[in-house]
Amino acid sequence: MPGSSRRNSAGLARDIEVLEVLGRPEAVQAGGLGVVRIAALVGRDKTVVSRTLATLADSGLVDRDPESLSYRLGSRLYALAARTSEGALAWNARGHLKHLAQVTRETAHLCVLRGGNVLTLMSELSPNRFHTTGWEGVTTAAWRTPSGRALISDWDAESLSVWYAEHGHDEAVLEAGERADSTFAVLERPSPRPNAISDLDSLVAELKRVRERGYATSDEELERGVVAASAPVYDFTSRIVAALNVSAPKERIGAQLDKLGRIVSGAARDLSAALGYSAQ
Repeated sequence: MPGSSRRNSAGLARDIEVLEVLGRPEAVQAGGLGVVRIAALVGRDKTVVSRTLATLADSGLVDRDPESLSYRLGSRLYALAARTSEGALAWNARGHLKHLAQVTRETAHLCVLRGGNVLTLMSELSPNRFHTTGWEGVTTAAWRTPSGRALISDWDAESLSVWYAEHGHDEAVLEAGERADSTFAVLERPSPRPNAISDLDSLVAELKRVRERGYATSDEELERGVVAASAPVYDFTSRIVAALNVSAPKERIGAQLDKLGRIVSGAARDLSAALGYSAQ
């Protein structure tokens, strides 16, 4: 019946919300979260959340630690994810990401597009003592970030215009509570630079530069004192499926941001070849 169908959909949406909370950096780094914390994050009664977690645990989508009683994403969920194309992408990217972090001595990320956002699938931390942090599971507004601009750099004008109309007001800066682990504690957005991407026209002009250079850059656009370079990754269908990104303290990179971009672009080409891409 229609009413029953809607209730089932709502229940599934709530289940997914719980899984997404368990995929956040806070849960991953702590090895899981308790019912009270999960209930607070999703804004629901802990008794209801407890029942939801019990159902998810029965299906293997979450695991419960018998000692701490905390919950974490389950092995069955990872097994399902490993069968997806992004699972194959992540598997192929691991070695390239590690090599990129070693070559640049900075933190490297593998990113994909999710609607109007960029999702970081995995990070390889810099060997330096002071470095930017991993962003696994974190999303940021695509058009405001170099990874996002790399991911949409091959779009035609019409597709870009439609997408921008929907997502052009998305904010890049996360709530401070979601990046409490950041090396850079201050997450307030820097003052806009004269050449900052601020509208569709400036985005179109920037995407043209990305295509010409093979990489995108960011100079303190997301976090104060942090610069980044990103390059698109193609699969065997010649479609952009991901972006490699390296972020670093600006004081270490200095005036070598374009050099960093070329290194990231080279790593992206190598990963693309591993995925079966052949440049025409």
